Amino acid sequence: MRVTYDPKANVAYIRLREKAGDVQTIKVTEEVWVDIAPDGAVFGIELLNANEQLFESDHGRLISVDSESGEEKTLKVA
Repeated sequence: MRVTYDPKANVAYIRLREKAGDVQTIKVTEEVWVDIAPDGAVFGIELLNANEQLFESDHGRLISVDSESGEEKTLKVA
């Protein structure tokens, strides 16, 4: 998984896998778009107005939580 952020456009992209072939983009909300393959696999999620969606909560940190152990790992992204 790769998360990219364009500060000029204020857009973030969460890439779950490399695009292979045609992708359909589905507009979930005005600020969330999802790229999907014909077989239903999700390639990525685009976040418009990313500052508000990603950085306002958790103080600009990406937090990964192991659901079984509850262990948290934090990465500063902003």
